[in-house]
Amino acid sequence: MGAWQPLPEGLPPEVRHFVEQLRLLKDRTGLSLVALGARTAYSKSSWQRYLNATQPPPRQAVVALCRVAGTGAEEADRFGVRWELAVKVWPKQTTPPGKPEGTEPADATPADPGRHAADDATLPVPGRPAAADAERDPGDDYEDEPTLPWWDAPLPARPSPSRRLLTAAVLLAALLALTALIGALAFG
Repeated sequence: MGAWQPLPEGLPPEVRHFVEQLRLLKDRTGLSLVALGARTAYSKSSWQRYLNATQPPPRQAVVALCRVAGTGAEEADRFGVRWELAVKVWPKQTTPPGKPEGTEPADATPADPGRHAADDATLPVPGRPAAADAERDPGDDYEDEPTLPWWDAPLPARPSPSRRLLTAAVLLAALLALTALIGALAFG
C-alpha cells in the first residue's frame, strides 16, 4: 500500500501536499486501484494519474474517494479546500511524459496529401493548446461533473405517505361503488 512512486520534482507545495493526503486517504480505504475504480465513477488508470500527480482529479473524484474512505464532513471539507488550492497551481503538461516538445504521437496518421498547411493550423494537435485555450483559466479543463454510478444517482421524488393513503382510499371507494353497481344490476 505504501509503495508509491516518488512525486515529480518541481511540484508546487499545494499540489504535493494534496496528492500526499489523497494517497494516505486511498491507503486508508485498503482498496486496490481496481477496487477503488469499481466503487467510484473513475477508472484504475484515472486514479493512477491522480495519485501520481500527472493529472489533477475532478472535484467529484475527491468527493467519491472521501465517501468510500468514510470520512466525516469536516475532513471531506478539508479535502475540498486542498483540491481548490492544488488545482489553481497545478502545472499544465503540454507534452506527454517522455516525449520531446514538437514530436507527433506514435499512432498519428500521415497527413493527407490533398490538404493544405493552412488546414492543419486549425486542427487540434495533441500536446499543443489551441489559441482559444491559451486565454482560459487552467481550472476550466478539469471536468467537475462526471457520470455518476447508479448507486449515487438521485432517486426520483416519491409521493408523500398521506398522498398515497388518499389515492388508496379513492381506489377502494371506486371499487366498492363498482361492486355495488354490479350487484344491483345482477339482482335487480
